[in-house]
Amino acid sequence: MTTEAPFVAGPHEDEPHDTGINNRLNWLRAGVLGANDGIVSTAGIVMGVAGATSERGTIVLAGVAGLAAGALSMGAGEYVSVSTQKDSELALLDKERRELAEEPEDELEELAGLYVEKGLSEELALQVARELTAHDALGAHAEAELGIDPDDISSPWNAAFASMIAFTIGALLPLLTITLVAPGARVAVTVLSVLLALAITGWASARFGYGASRRAVVRNVLGGLFAMAVTYAIGSLLGTHV
Repeated sequence: MTTEAPFVAGPHEDEPHDTGINNRLNWLRAGVLGANDGIVSTAGIVMGVAGATSERGTIVLAGVAGLAAGALSMGAGEYVSVSTQKDSELALLDKERRELAEEPEDELEELAGLYVEKGLSEELALQVARELTAHDALGAHAEAELGIDPDDISSPWNAAFASMIAFTIGALLPLLTITLVAPGARVAVTVLSVLLALAITGWASARFGYGASRRAVVRNVLGGLFAMAVTYAIGSLLGTHV
């Protein structure tokens, strides 16, 4: 005869629900996007220049310029994008605060209605809405109505720095590889190292984002291979005619 384990409310060990998931996802998105862009764009630049010339100084100059411009561009772009998102979230929360202060009963009915739409009976939905409102009115309404956690607002600076740092780290791989390896093997070694790095970032993005690893890896690798092939072909063509 077996006895059932007592019910304990809360997440199970294999799926912890940590706080700050919104900012963590923003960091992940900015970091993975920055690393991938750093690897692919810098590899494309140095491969294109390597296709046109074998001069190490020219390749290094082009790669460093691409790294600096790309890192600053990624950081600025992330800051502007996430700042806009943050402004929207704060504006929606301010609106919700005003409505809770001016129309508390209407807001309670609205919250209960949302739980009814999710499958609760009207009686239970109203009870849940009242208890959650008494505990944390803004948090309950913001989550149910807006999908926003007032304690986990997006951080534009975090996203910007994550993107810049990840871009720089990603860009250093093809830049160092193509400049340090002997001229006869630099293209092949750079392609292989870039594809390996893209496979790792693809796997990491899927691992931390709970996505499909194989699909992410294939997508990253094929995209990087295509970019390098196109830029190398353009560099080779222009190098013989310019």
